[in-house]
Amino acid sequence: MTDPAILIPFLIFCVVLTGTPGPNNMMALASGVRVGVRRSMPLVAGIAVGVALQLVAVGLGIGALLQSFPALHDAMRWAGAAYLVWLAIKIARGGPIDVEADERPPLGFAGAVAFQWINPKAWAITTGAAATYLPADGYALNLALAAAAMALISIPCVSVWSAGGAVLRRFLVQPAYATAFNIGAAVLLVAATVPILFGTH
Repeated sequence: MTDPAILIPFLIFCVVLTGTPGPNNMMALASGVRVGVRRSMPLVAGIAVGVALQLVAVGLGIGALLQSFPALHDAMRWAGAAYLVWLAIKIARGGPIDVEADERPPLGFAGAVAFQWINPKAWAITTGAAATYLPADGYALNLALAAAAMALISIPCVSVWSAGGAVLRRFLVQPAYATAFNIGAAVLLVAATVPILFGTH
């Protein structure tokens, strides 16, 4: 990963894949709306650590194991889809923001780490990274560096979404705006997941 010809494309890959819409960023957006940026940071950190740990696991062979047992992989993907549908319904029914209420983010640190194992986009990111960007020479070091880089890049890329949610927060005390946002966010959460769910095997 110290070769610029590999490192620069990998960093671009990380920015694009962790910064574009997907389940993680929709959760960060919803969390920013509900509790602001600061209280969303455990969620953001959990996403970054979870994706990095998953990349290490994929690089050490769990990806090959799941390819050998596609039924297990499918079960994990569909469990993730079921959770995301439940979360989308919860977001859609969230109602307007109550600035006086002590609300909680959708997930904390540990929940966000665990969620990556059933997140279809996270699997697409980590398996794509392991298959494309890890040189065979010095593989263990390259894997560790790639996981660290992915975690570090994920933090600002996902934080932007929670910051966007925090900006919207002051408008969403009004029921009409809140209803439109909540339904839109729920639809986007499902829409960002479905193509990956059916396109990743």
